[in-house]
Amino acid sequence: MIVASLLAASTTTVVNEQDVVTPFEQALLVGLVFVIMFGLGAGLTPRDFKSALRRPYGLIIGFVTQFGIMPLLAYVLVITLLFQLPREYAGPVALGALLMGCVPAGTTSNIFTYFSKGNLALSVIMTTNSTLWAILMTPLVLAFYGGFVFTEESDLQIPIINIVVTLATLLIPVVAGMILRRYSANVGAFMELLGGFFGLFFIVFLMATWVPRNWALLTSTPWQTYTVAIGLGLVGIFVAYFIARAIRLHPANARTIGLETGIQNGPLAIAIVILTFSGTPEIGLILIVPALYSLFIVIIATFVTFWFRRANTAEEQKIPNLL
Repeated sequence: MIVASLLAASTTTVVNEQDVVTPFEQALLVGLVFVIMFGLGAGLTPRDFKSALRRPYGLIIGFVTQFGIMPLLAYVLVITLLFQLPREYAGPVALGALLMGCVPAGTTSNIFTYFSKGNLALSVIMTTNSTLWAILMTPLVLAFYGGFVFTEESDLQIPIINIVVTLATLLIPVVAGMILRRYSANVGAFMELLGGFFGLFFIVFLMATWVPRNWALLTSTPWQTYTVAIGLGLVGIFVAYFIARAIRLHPANARTIGLETGIQNGPLAIAIVILTFSGTPEIGLILIVPALYSLFIVIIATFVTFWFRRANTAEEQKIPNLL
């Protein structure tokens, strides 16, 4: 009884927006997301799209796993774990978890695909493909699963129109980067490198400053929230990987699809929350899972990469790669 009372007290405590992300971090994050998205677009050429369209199997499989498996996984984790907690805490945290499961892949997946001996070209085109589709699919699947979690009588509603507008705004730099690459390959290549650098900078910044400042918040966060944030990436990677292996894709492509599926765009999810839910009293709670996910996915992907690198590459060379 005492333990339950303490848990209820800790989970009903109001978490302010500034407790999770300070105003400086908010401004920095939004700026970083624009640079990262610009670099993502700048890494693509019309040849990349032509190649992808000639052999679209990887894109199709990646699309299904990205917007099929990940939102469903987020929903299952929410209803089985988060709703063990008080509703006033679980509701906003669940919204952040569902959003985290519905956003597209992040550029970090390209880095880990490279070190995992995956198909880097497929990884880049899959990241961009899911990012462009996100303006339609993210609000669609979020509204679908949110409809099972948040009723019309619920105090917390999902502002779908605001999310669509935010995504449309954040996709502008992707298109701008693609146009720049079309007319200036050298500048586009530099912006691609810069985008990747800022993606890494965000991760280092999060680990070096956010964790020490939010240590009290992290130690008081229930284990169910940690399990959702960690499980979303870890389970997503391996479910997509084993599906790809089950349908006999080349091991390098299976690794790529696994990483592309499980490594979501954490900075984008946080930016959507900041830009869409600004002024909402529960914004601090909504931010918790995206922030924890962004922190732990790097650790998860590192261990997964070590495991993937144990593959017998000499034997893989004998397998035809059709993607």
